Amino acid sequence: MSYEPPTPPANLPTEIVNTLNESDPEQLRDVATYTEALAEHKERETRLEESADQEEVEERPDDLPDDVPAKATITIKEINDNRYYYWQWREGDTVTSKYKGPVNPNE
Repeated sequence: MSYEPPTPPANLPTEIVNTLNESDPEQLRDVATYTEALAEHKERETRLEESADQEEVEERPDDLPDDVPAKATITIKEINDNRYYYWQWREGDTVTSKYKGPVNPNE
């Protein structure tokens, strides 16, 4: 280990370098732990935003209503011996359905 102090990154603002230079070793270790966790959090948020943007780019089926998300699938439900199509998707812990129309018995 060198006896010389480390050289701060060139892109680090001067006020941050000055604050760090005035900090004791325990504070510096706390800052290091915090900044590493914060960097991971921000990277995760960026990945989630990029993933959501990609999902929005997916083409919507022509018959998909505006209030039904693109990730919805079609499900057949039988009610009183009649079969119906429903759009179905998950919202958090719940599954949401929206009526699409009767199943054509000739298909």
